[in-house]
Amino acid sequence: MMAITRASLQAIIRSPSAVIFSLGFPLIFILVFGFIGGGGTSVSIALKNPSDSTNYVIRALRASGVVKIKDEKDSASMRNELAKGRIAAIVSVDSAQSPAGFTQYKIITQTSSAASDEYPILRMALAQTIQMLEERKIPPQFKIISVEELPKIPGREYTMIDFILPGMLGFSLLSAAVFGVAFVFFNLRQNLVLKRFYATPINRKNIVFGEALSRVCFQLMTSVVIILAGHYLFHFTLVKGVQTFLEMIVLSFLGLIVFMGFGFIISSLAKNESSIPPFANIFTLPQFLLGGTFFSTQAFPKWLQGICEALPLKQLNDAMRNVAFEGASLLDCGKQIGILMAWGLVIYIVAIKTFKWE
Repeated sequence: MMAITRASLQAIIRSPSAVIFSLGFPLIFILVFGFIGGGGTSVSIALKNPSDSTNYVIRALRASGVVKIKDEKDSASMRNELAKGRIAAIVSVDSAQSPAGFTQYKIITQTSSAASDEYPILRMALAQTIQMLEERKIPPQFKIISVEELPKIPGREYTMIDFILPGMLGFSLLSAAVFGVAFVFFNLRQNLVLKRFYATPINRKNIVFGEALSRVCFQLMTSVVIILAGHYLFHFTLVKGVQTFLEMIVLSFLGLIVFMGFGFIISSLAKNESSIPPFANIFTLPQFLLGGTFFSTQAFPKWLQGICEALPLKQLNDAMRNVAFEGASLLDCGKQIGILMAWGLVIYIVAIKTFKWE
């Protein structure tokens, strides 16, 4: 098994396409997004009184297209989201009837140091809302709206690289596992190498494990390079330092094992080499787009978010981000790991049934 592992690992390292797709493309994406930095055209907020449908300010904010209102039920969860930089501010809008007979509004906002890049966008949206109110020709001696900013709460700044690097790492793991395993085992079967291995006294499990172990070793090395490059070049957040780094490697290993199962299935189903990419893309492309790789799935409609939650890449990306930025432990990621393991169980049952030696 170790001899097969060593020989296969040397073949992977000598393959330009394996190095480019597993390491080159993710690093290029990280460099691009790292230099771009933060920014955006919309912000998310939490409202203390979201159910007040008669409140003109709240209705105007909802209709602005700039402000997205997240559904947070209690103050503790709002402050937690604010401290992590997931929302730009907590906003309270109170209204009262003035003696002159028109409605006066008081807007109270609270932000955190983690949302310093997004808060100016919220200010702009509030300014537009105030301007719309003033266009109602209210007498100028009356102040129809007031804005109060509460002191910031502490928090870590959530930058673009903190979101994009786990997605790129998942992208690399999924691509290498599915395409790499599918092509390697198909070619070994097509060239009758597996058949020759099968005829030797080598245990059949060791043949498969040897080939798989070589790919695991190579891809984990690329994971180390991607994480360290993001951390030291663009200050990717590793909350607990070495511990967080090791937990991300463990998650990478788990995701890689699960994704390799799809590669085994595709290598057995493919009739020729040209049919491998279509089979592989059926599985990988939806996950690249819906798995939270390049952008948050919060941008999707609610019904589509439910589909996203069932994807293994989405769960891996979420676990990576929770561990890296929020300091969650692997035990805290029980939901994500559980869904990944469920996928792995189903996948390998199918892979065992479909695997062919010739």
